[in-house]
Amino acid sequence: MAYEYAIALTGSIATGKSTVASLLALNGMRVIDADTISHEILDASASWVEETYGSEYLRLGKVDRAKLGSFVFSNDAAKTILEDFLHPKIRAEILKRSEKQDRLKFPYLIDIPLFFENNSYNIEDSVVVFTPAELQLERFMKRNGYSEEESLKRIATQLPIEEKRERATWVIDNSKNLKHLQQECEDFVAIIKKKYLK
Repeated sequence: MAYEYAIALTGSIATGKSTVASLLALNGMRVIDADTISHEILDASASWVEETYGSEYLRLGKVDRAKLGSFVFSNDAAKTILEDFLHPKIRAEILKRSEKQDRLKFPYLIDIPLFFENNSYNIEDSVVVFTPAELQLERFMKRNGYSEEESLKRIATQLPIEEKRERATWVIDNSKNLKHLQQECEDFVAIIKKKYLK
């Protein structure tokens, strides 16, 4: 059965989910990354992107993800077309990898950015990477070089981080420095081991 031992790892834009996924992997947790799968599928679908959106969204025969991202974020119809194409393929690949992980009978993480928004996965437990909204905005602007207006627009495409924190089984706090975050990740892994290694 898929997802039996799965824990959804989620958060919001610029809350540090990718860093947490790396730290948890270093601490021995196995991670299925929906973003990586999405990139693999999109890269393998260059001809579909060209047919659907035009050759200007390819660069040297590969999908120009940054350019395509900017376009679909400002065009709801284009975004829906892309999601309708990608999401079933991403879900099918995650399902396949999940079934493989479940055979090991120990928790693993599925890194799903829009876990609460899409309700596409029958996963009971979740861990949210939490950063206060004002720090999230600051980090996003610094990382991506977008204006405050554009940054707020992108952040608003997801549920507020406070709501995700309330809905989560566990929370990893990323409101301080890297040392604090490392400790949060170690504490989380200890909780999981204690719960399952009885």
